[in-house]
Amino acid sequence: MTTMRGLRAFTFNQIGHRILAMVGACVGIGLVILVLFYTERQEKSILAQNQRTLAKVSESVIEGLRTVMEAGYANIGFALFDRLKSLGGAMELRILRVDGTEAFLDNTTVKAVNKRLGEDRFAPHKTELPSVRLIPEDMPEFRGALLGGGTISYYSTGADGNRTFTMLTPVANQRECHSCHGDDHPVRGVVMLTSSLAKVDYDIRRTWFQSLAVMALAVGFTLFSISRLVRFTVVHPIRRITEAMHVASRGDLTSEVPELGNDELAQIARSFNHMIRALLQMYSDLQHERNKLATVILGAQEGIIVTDRHGTIVLVNPAAQTLLGKSAEQVIEGGLLMVLDAPEWIAERRDRLATQTKAEMYTYREHHFNVLVGSIRNDKDEFIGTAVLIRDITAEIRLRLELQRQSDTDGLTGIYNRRYFNERLADEFNVGSRYSRPLSVFLFDVDHFKKFNDTYGHDQGDRVLKAIGAAMRETALPTQVVCRYGGEEFVSILPGYTSAEAAVAAETLRAYVEKMSVDGLSVTISIGVASTPPANVATPDELVKLADTAMYVAKEGGRNLVREWKPG
Repeated sequence: MTTMRGLRAFTFNQIGHRILAMVGACVGIGLVILVLFYTERQEKSILAQNQRTLAKVSESVIEGLRTVMEAGYANIGFALFDRLKSLGGAMELRILRVDGTEAFLDNTTVKAVNKRLGEDRFAPHKTELPSVRLIPEDMPEFRGALLGGGTISYYSTGADGNRTFTMLTPVANQRECHSCHGDDHPVRGVVMLTSSLAKVDYDIRRTWFQSLAVMALAVGFTLFSISRLVRFTVVHPIRRITEAMHVASRGDLTSEVPELGNDELAQIARSFNHMIRALLQMYSDLQHERNKLATVILGAQEGIIVTDRHGTIVLVNPAAQTLLGKSAEQVIEGGLLMVLDAPEWIAERRDRLATQTKAEMYTYREHHFNVLVGSIRNDKDEFIGTAVLIRDITAEIRLRLELQRQSDTDGLTGIYNRRYFNERLADEFNVGSRYSRPLSVFLFDVDHFKKFNDTYGHDQGDRVLKAIGAAMRETALPTQVVCRYGGEEFVSILPGYTSAEAAVAAETLRAYVEKMSVDGLSVTISIGVASTPPANVATPDELVKLADTAMYVAKEGGRNLVREWKPG
């Protein structure tokens, strides 16, 4: 199993091994085909040479027998045959009659010839051996040699496993032979020459072994050469690129690959270096933007809390921690809904993120926050998270209220000024007209105030006016609005109070002022009261004019008095 894993790793995990395996397979297949072709040709050549040798031997035997027989020396033919058989070696010679029996062993042919000639022309063979049928008459190869008139050859394997090659060459019954043998058969016999192929097979096997050895050496040398070539021209450049990629994957974008040559690998190296430089520039730009963003987020006075698409908080800036009075860990652990400890309020705004367009005010731990819950989307308009922006507007609200107070308040006396009086009286007049609710106004000024300024100076006059303002605040009824009308004139709005009730309030103020002392000086005021009803006026200014008229009636009556306006 370990060997198989190692082989698999060698074959597939490295490009050099894969190239080497593929090229080796191609070279090996080519060499195997070449070896097969070469050895097959060699085998055919050896076998053909063996056939040609046997054929020449057969022809020589036939010519020798024909010469001896035509000369009438049959006895010499016996001797010649015995001599040829005694040669031995890898070849075996037999001369067969047409019935498949071996000739020149008995006197059958001699007797038949002498009988045909009618005389004992040929002496019988002294040593007669029994005739043996070597080949059946119906053997296809033997019949083919007898009938076809040409040499028939075939291969066979013996009991010992050795192959033999046999040639059956017919001996033609020529005209010269007819006198002795007759012409009843075109063939007189067959020369059977059998050759052992042990030596031939040995030569063939040796050729195979030599070819395989040469092929193995060629494949080994080719693979070694290719491996060195692939290693230096392919593997090493790819390894350099791979190592540079590994270095870049670990965050080091300063590693570049040598650009050697102008081949495909060099182009890959150039492309890689260009990509690395572009990534380095991009990373530098992103780092710069990230630093700017971090500076903005970390230095922002507004609280910033960001979640991912799953609602998990991933960012809490220091301002958010300060505003909420929580650590980043506490905010993250509590989750988005508990940022302001108001899960329902946050959930309602989170559920309408698509329509959320402006911040809303929320009071948290005596602080007033402007809170915006918004969605974060990428350039494909896909939702990727939620952002909560928190801005503390407590100081702004206080400042706004203070500015509002200053714009509505008289700077000297601390009570409302004439601008606020006009706005408030218009509102109350409209409410009274709509709901038929009574509305009263009393107007007064300080008696002989010019004398205070001329005798004691304007600073003393200012102190008198401040004291009057304080007296108005001290004696004001619920819902009563006290204002400085201008100069030494003051006015009060009494929504829902009748003329008589307003006169009582005015009298209370008059008596309070009469009893007080400002730097040892006595002060009195004259007050005019006007109300609807009984006054039937169309505008707030008309009601003020009626109160002014009543005030002058009080002055004409001796000052330090309260007078109501009445019809007629």
